[in-house]
Amino acid sequence: MDWKTLQALLSGVNKYSTAFSRIWLSVVFVFRVLVYVVAAERVWGDEQKDFDCNTRQPGCTNVCYDHFFPISHIRLWALQLIFVTCPSLLVTMHVAYREDRERKHREKNGEDCPRLYSNTGKKHGGLWWTYLLSLFFKLVIEILFLYLLHKMWDSFDLPRLVKCSDKPCPNTVDCYIARPTEKRVFTYFMVGASSICIVLTVCEIFYLIFKRVVRSTRKWRKSVKRSVSYSKASTCQCHPKLEEKDNKSQTRCVA
Repeated sequence: MDWKTLQALLSGVNKYSTAFSRIWLSVVFVFRVLVYVVAAERVWGDEQKDFDCNTRQPGCTNVCYDHFFPISHIRLWALQLIFVTCPSLLVTMHVAYREDRERKHREKNGEDCPRLYSNTGKKHGGLWWTYLLSLFFKLVIEILFLYLLHKMWDSFDLPRLVKCSDKPCPNTVDCYIARPTEKRVFTYFMVGASSICIVLTVCEIFYLIFKRVVRSTRKWRKSVKRSVSYSKASTCQCHPKLEEKDNKSQTRCVA
């Protein structure tokens, strides 16, 4: 994918997003994608080559490395970025479906026919649920990958020395990680950026739900006012008829 395609894709996502989602997208592509491409890959580029153990037993270094790095930080972050950005495309796909449906409707019934949607990008009806569902997907993915990172490396820490006693190592072997301090700093940075994205996603979920509740409350109040005004109008129309009946009954009694 070239930069023009990526830019068009991002502009489509931004067009139908809220302010929270725009900030989230900026954090993802500035503090995560760019840091990943520019610096993180180079920092972890020598992790297996410079993973040094104090033994020459064939296979022991590879087994110890696989034990401590079941999956590389770089590959885990790559999967995280792919999975966390995919739900944002659901909204764009839903809007594209609405636009295609509107186009077919106009081709079938003419340009003067009533529109199916007042605004295809407005978050009402099914699009609102799609947008909210994409936010929950992003939130679950972010939390899941942070849990995996914490589970594999306790407290996201990278010690300088690790001990390994798995076969084919003859005994407990000391192994040393290359540039652990630098890798620890980048790990904390990526975890912090992911935490900011989680906070932004939670804020956006509450914002959408609050906005939907306010809109529903306003509609309910308007419907109540209309029903009250209609009932008042109906009772006002009935009063003259009641007065005519009373006058007729009084004239009959006098006669």
